[in-house]
Amino acid sequence: MEEFNNHQTMPELWSPLDHISLSILIIIEEEHIQEKKQTIVKNSEEGKNFINEFRNKLSSIDISYIFNSDVLEQIT
Repeated sequence: MEEFNNHQTMPELWSPLDHISLSILIIIEEEHIQEKKQTIVKNSEEGKNFINEFRNKLSSIDISYIFNSDVLEQIT
C-alpha cells in the first residue's frame, strides 16, 4: 500500500531557536533483479568483435585526471 504525505513532527526534539525536527517516512521496497550471463565462444568472430569494441570504448575514456593511485581508488 502506498502512502503519500506521510510525515510527523517530533515535539520532543524542539530546539532553542523554536524549530522542530520533521521526520519523513520513505518506503523502499526490495526488488529482485535477474542477472544475465552470456558466454562467447573462444576465437569466434563474435569474440573478436567484442574485444575490438571493448578496446575502442576503453581507449576513448578520458583518464587525464587520474594522476595517482589515490585518485583511481576514489573513482573506483
